[in-house]
Amino acid sequence: MVNQNGNDKTKPNGSVKEEKQQASQEKKSGEQNVDATQQYKELQDRLLRLAAEFDNYKKRAAKDIENSKIAGKAELINKLLSVVDEFELAMIAISKINDESMAKGIEMVYANLIGTLKSTGLKEIPTNSTYNPYNHEVIMVQESDRNEGTILQTVKKGYLLNDVLLRPASVIIAGKKTDKK
Repeated sequence: MVNQNGNDKTKPNGSVKEEKQQASQEKKSGEQNVDATQQYKELQDRLLRLAAEFDNYKKRAAKDIENSKIAGKAELINKLLSVVDEFELAMIAISKINDESMAKGIEMVYANLIGTLKSTGLKEIPTNSTYNPYNHEVIMVQESDRNEGTILQTVKKGYLLNDVLLRPASVIIAGKKTDKK
């Protein structure tokens, strides 16, 4: 039954207010649950992004370390190339002296040095073909019957470290033969 005020007679007068308060609290509780769910999703998204950023940082740091190692190796080998050149000159000079034991000793040290450098990735640039501007440095063009651009002589050997140019080979190449009348 409902009285004139619109209240249910079966319930005491104060209970309608309590029901409204309870409904209001349930509504607030529902909104809080939605907010909590949204916050959870945002925090989960942030966590995933931070994990991805950290993974990228680790990869970048490892790559930087590897690049530093390669750069350090290249710098050291580049400095040792002058020692290699001097060994080659010493072997030429000793071959003229006719001291076989000394020549053999220098050849052994040279072979050991070159073997060690090659094991780190050093490669000699081939000079038995035609001129390549990326690997060869022309120091002289000489008239020749051979095809233009053919390498005639290697003045200084060139080297690559893991396919990165350390020093170009200094070469003399064939040029056009000019007719002098």
